[in-house]
Amino acid sequence: MNVRLADPRDLSAWQKLRRALFPDEDGGELDAEAEKFFSDGPLFDLESVLVCEDAEGDLVGFLELGLRSYAEGCRTSPVPYVEAWFVEPNVRHSGVGRALIEAAERLSAERGYTELASDALIENIASIDAHRALGFEEVERAVHFRKRLSRP
Repeated sequence: MNVRLADPRDLSAWQKLRRALFPDEDGGELDAEAEKFFSDGPLFDLESVLVCEDAEGDLVGFLELGLRSYAEGCRTSPVPYVEAWFVEPNVRHSGVGRALIEAAERLSAERGYTELASDALIENIASIDAHRALGFEEVERAVHFRKRLSRP
């Protein structure tokens, strides 16, 4: 396997993987965000996209690394943040997820950061277990709320 920074030739494969990670999101918006990353520079606070290729050169995973001014449990600011992390189901438990996280750690350390943060949905036990297996420590649990407001 080969982990590297994504480049424009990865666009369609990255879009496909993003759609698999976020099946309830609007696919057109997800695709537009990925296109914007390559055409206009970082989207939101997304600093880097790491991809993992299998032996045939197909993308089997990705990690979107952002930079946040605050992350729960962290002592430094800003802090690199795993905004999205996905591995194709047929290659999970083969080291792809670990390789992506380790690449994000190296990239962050090379840029002078001393912490890496991430999150997982409270019901996503597989993701929580994967984070723990890779040395992340749980710092807090939360339930977030949102309420739509009508315009006056």
